Amino acid sequence: MSTTTTTASSADNADGSASRSIAAVERAMDVLLLFGRVGRPDLGVTEIAAELGLTKAAVHRILTALRNRDLVTVDPTTRRYALGHAAVALGRAYLARTDLRAIAAPELRRLSEETGETATLSIRRGDMRLYVDQVVPEQELRLEVQLGTPYPLHAGASSKAFLAFLGEDEIEVYLAKHALGALTEKTIVEDGALRLELAAIQRRGYATSMGERQVGAASVAAPVFDHDGHVIAVLSAAGPLSRFKPRMAECADRLLAAAARVSGHLGYHAG
Repeated sequence: MSTTTTTASSADNADGSASRSIAAVERAMDVLLLFGRVGRPDLGVTEIAAELGLTKAAVHRILTALRNRDLVTVDPTTRRYALGHAAVALGRAYLARTDLRAIAAPELRRLSEETGETATLSIRRGDMRLYVDQVVPEQELRLEVQLGTPYPLHAGASSKAFLAFLGEDEIEVYLAKHALGALTEKTIVEDGALRLELAAIQRRGYATSMGERQVGAASVAAPVFDHDGHVIAVLSAAGPLSRFKPRMAECADRLLAAAARVSGHLGYHAG
């Protein structure tokens, strides 16, 4: 009886120790994830404790362990903590293995289902933009795009969404280098008009087009941002002009939500 009781007690102690270890790891992960979630470059012990419902003593212990693995650093003057180079290396390793099309694919399917229209993904190549994926609805009258064909950055919603969210210097360089050629009679071909259009896109967060790149087509397009806040891709919803135009605002809301989710997967946090 004594041997049995001792064995059971040892097993209970082992289980309790394992549970405590798992809980400690989970708390440490919560602290690390908080740095990525709050959108601030550094955090103090009091802020972390308040956000996660932990005691300051517990936060100190966690931060000490993370510092020992270079996952966080501390400013000796302010005593505020930031992500360390080991955490940054983990993020870079994830991004290096990130397939943008794979991340965007479920959002393209969802966007197409929600809008009943074609959803596309575009990337930038120098001063051009090209479609790299699309999901087409099961409708008799529908829009399909040609993957891999380059288009200038001033014509059409997806192109303008790229151009609008480049830095101001990049926009000026583009305008200085390129004549604004017309793809259709609706294409914006004057610098002043394009600058006004880009400013409007920046304010509302998405671009629109009604026949600017393709006659009879309409679209809305929104930027996808990477972890540094740079526009890395563009999502769009597009369809025949007569059907799409009355639903443009509704489609834009769903588009913005989809683009935000893809940006979030890439580590972007809107400030």
